[in-house]
Amino acid sequence: MFDVVISGGRVLDGTGAPPYRADVGITGDRVTAVGRLDGAGAAAEIDAAGRLVAPGFVDCHVHGDAVVFDRSVQLAALRQGVTTFVLGQDGLSFAPGSAETVAYASRYFAAVNGPLGEGPLTVAELLGGYDRAVALNTAYLLPHGTIRYDVMGASPAHASRDDLALMLAAVERGLSEGAVGLSSGLEYLPGRYAGADELAELCRPLGGLPYVTHMRAYGARAETGISEVVEIATRSGAAVHVSHLHGPADLLLPLLDRAQAGSVDLTFDTYPYLRSSTILAMVALPPQVPAADTERALEMLRSGELDSWWPELERTWPRLTVSHAPGLEWSEGMTMVAAAERAGVEPAEFCRRLLVETRLEAGCVSARPDEGPAGEESVRRVLRHPSHTGGSDGIYVGGHPHPRGFGAFARFLGRHVRELGDWTWEQAVVHLSSHPARRFGLADRGLLRPGFAADVVVLDPRTVADRATYEAPRTFAAGIGDVLVSGERVLADGELTGATPGRALRPRSAG
Repeated sequence: MFDVVISGGRVLDGTGAPPYRADVGITGDRVTAVGRLDGAGAAAEIDAAGRLVAPGFVDCHVHGDAVVFDRSVQLAALRQGVTTFVLGQDGLSFAPGSAETVAYASRYFAAVNGPLGEGPLTVAELLGGYDRAVALNTAYLLPHGTIRYDVMGASPAHASRDDLALMLAAVERGLSEGAVGLSSGLEYLPGRYAGADELAELCRPLGGLPYVTHMRAYGARAETGISEVVEIATRSGAAVHVSHLHGPADLLLPLLDRAQAGSVDLTFDTYPYLRSSTILAMVALPPQVPAADTERALEMLRSGELDSWWPELERTWPRLTVSHAPGLEWSEGMTMVAAAERAGVEPAEFCRRLLVETRLEAGCVSARPDEGPAGEESVRRVLRHPSHTGGSDGIYVGGHPHPRGFGAFARFLGRHVRELGDWTWEQAVVHLSSHPARRFGLADRGLLRPGFAADVVVLDPRTVADRATYEAPRTFAAGIGDVLVSGERVLADGELTGATPGRALRPRSAG
């Protein structure tokens, strides 16, 4: 007797084995049988005939820290088969930190993570707020920038021995409370001020869990970023995971292979789009602007100190689309050039106005210079690398976000498996389920086998597809109608059931 039987489907168990005909029996929050269960009793049955049954997907890089409580965000993820969000990305989130630190992280990354509430906040308290409060599982990376700000404020100074001791204590406590690794954002503030020595020291307690990094440089300058990753890994002994790796495949793939040949335990995630999305301040402001000090940055913007900088961005304006502009919502979805034209000013002046009036909160979507067939081919080659894991880099804040939060995983399946053949179905589940679960120490997730947590996706290989576009980014994916999290049905016939069994996952635990 089972609580749920998923019958008649073809199972992709996450080991890389081809799909095979089997039923899946679930009791409580566990898979208890995989095989032919003809005649078995069950309180509920899901008919999976003609569909594939797989372990739930793990989004290795997503900015759902505050917005995961939004039912539309949960629906966007579940309609793609994502059952676990890995949060705390890019070195900036809400814990651990004092009230001042939480306020800083909320303000600086408002266009990325959204607002959560007031501090102070510990990792244990943050995870406790997620546990069984949403339909998805959550796992959390310790954000280096948040920890640094909590100890050193917005200072660009080199960390002293005492500073390092305080940061190291915060890392050790956060790990003891359930974090699944340490993240950094080396193009954001204050993480940008840290050197490899500081980061390597903070990686020492990870004990097999990953150091996850938004590197200091990507694209054509990726060698600079990867070299620092290798240095940190070599000095600390930590496993490393590179966030949203993008750039020319001819450059990236040899760098990855060379690092791994040097015994670096390296994985990475990448999303299947050519455009990126981030806070406008990172794209538009020169390095000398202390954006971590909002008032000083706004003073520089208002005073004209940056007038000589704006001409440097003439080629950038046509590539930027406004995604989040509180108070100037009419501009969301417009290119910087079109919005400036509507406002009757030059793009540089509109960008300055946007930053000032939103107090640096504005967000944008940015087209890459290599957008086109060459860029598409690079994306395909990079995601075929065996060390790749799936990540959406989903940002759900703003009226016109990047479509990746609503479509990345469905695009992996519909376009890159069914249409292009970049992966087989069994390879897709390794990239999206078992490999990331192993990377983050989630020992009972990522496989469909007895004793594992019953995070299960039932998908139609003929119809699974992304529908979100740059023009209509909040469009839900198709082809995944039934999803279970910890044995409870959270998606039925494509709609939320209202159940909130999502667990705050700890590494090497039973969830």
